[in-house]
Amino acid sequence: MSRTHHQQDKESTEVSYYISSLEGDLERLSQVIRNHWLIESHHWVLDVTFKEDEGLIYAEDGAKSMALFKLMWLNLIKAHPSKDSIAGKRQHAAWDDKFRAEILFG
Repeated sequence: MSRTHHQQDKESTEVSYYISSLEGDLERLSQVIRNHWLIESHHWVLDVTFKEDEGLIYAEDGAKSMALFKLMWLNLIKAHPSKDSIAGKRQHAAWDDKFRAEILFG
């Protein structure tokens, strides 16, 4: 599978090779691969923003509850119109009650 990236006036192409037991057309396999990397990029954002890999919650229900809470908080942060980064908005919300209320309640 090859991907072409366009950034301003530059173009680059990247080729990736996959081994799979899936049978079918290339379009279906391409969609499966894109969906996988979409999920991986989402996990990367959660790990970088909330340091999920460093979490010490071992109870299954607790881990699920915290993951749901972090996902909800991430979506609220992304929806806020501020131009700051996700990490910047998160830090600002931790320091400023008014900003945190803006994120939570609109």
